[in-house]
Amino acid sequence: MFRAGTRENSFIKFSLVILCLIFGYSVSAQKNRSQLEKEKRDNLERIAQAEKILVETAIERKATIGQLQALQNQIRARGALIRSMNNEISFLEAEISDINIVVNSLEADLKNLKEEYAEMIYSAYKANQGYSLLTFLFSSSTFNQLFMRLQYLDQYTEARKTQAEQIELVSVELVSQKIEVQARRDEQEGLLRQQLEENKKLLGLRTQQNDLVVELSTKETELQSEVDDRKKALAKLDELIADIITREAAMANVSDVADNASFESQKYKLSWPVKTGFISAQFGRQPHPVLENIFTDNSGVGIQTNSGEFVTAVSAGKVTMVADSPGMQRVVMVRHGQYLTIYARLKDVNVTKGQLIGRNDPIGTVFTDADGLSQLEFQVWKGNKKLDPEKWLIKK
Repeated sequence: MFRAGTRENSFIKFSLVILCLIFGYSVSAQKNRSQLEKEKRDNLERIAQAEKILVETAIERKATIGQLQALQNQIRARGALIRSMNNEISFLEAEISDINIVVNSLEADLKNLKEEYAEMIYSAYKANQGYSLLTFLFSSSTFNQLFMRLQYLDQYTEARKTQAEQIELVSVELVSQKIEVQARRDEQEGLLRQQLEENKKLLGLRTQQNDLVVELSTKETELQSEVDDRKKALAKLDELIADIITREAAMANVSDVADNASFESQKYKLSWPVKTGFISAQFGRQPHPVLENIFTDNSGVGIQTNSGEFVTAVSAGKVTMVADSPGMQRVVMVRHGQYLTIYARLKDVNVTKGQLIGRNDPIGTVFTDADGLSQLEFQVWKGNKKLDPEKWLIKK
């Protein structure tokens, strides 16, 4: 006798496994895809910003360190985009592999279902050749046997119907999964083409960088003079800040505990002082990008940005200094308890000494020099100790 229940249960178990595979893959894929797409959008935004800054520094048609810094930032941004594309391509490959597992399983089950169905049809055909269903029923020796044979025929008919439905369901799902595989392959091919274009652009940027470094290397005297001027400007700024700190230390209530706790809680969370830009000069002792064996000592970080960019407060505080400093243009100091944030190389200032300001409140606009370089000098101090601002700003 045909055991319809066994086959049906087997199919149900298999279907559950397939559904779990598909559902699990879909949830995981959606989450990872969302992360990769965000990463790609962020990288494209950085590239757009970097391109704008690079264009501004190249307007004078003169090789400068600012132009080199902008070019290096563009290269980093392009490299990050290519790495993001690599991750996306690898993810798509894993997606395709997972879907293919489902496809292979569905194909195997569809084959089994069709073989079982063919066997059922053939058995029914053989049975009907010389033995009618009525004869089968009325040859029963007892009423109970007649009832059992009727029940069997109903079960057998239902099994054939279920088997046909199962074949249809699996066939539809198989087609759907194959379409999904093709869609992923098309997407992967598109990404590979984009990646090839990005690699070409990156190669072009690196060629530009090498040419620019060669050109700058011929200006050793001029570059050394720039290094010396910057060193003097930073020293003057340090003196100005140290003098303010000494004077304020003699005043009462300059280190408010609540302000300290509020500022300290924002480590790696401070908003950037400019909307667009990148770290062009890192904190501490750094090698010169062109001159060999020459180092610079930075009290904070340089943030290269767009001409006319607004500068805003990274956290709420009180303006304790608005001054001019040789080589650093206009300077603003904001106190946050024992902590200080300094904004130098400003063209215009929108605040006054003693003014209370909030996070993201405007302070001024960035200064742009004759070479087209718009670079904010941003520092963070605690008392008379200089801190690395990159450890305070939110990661871009």
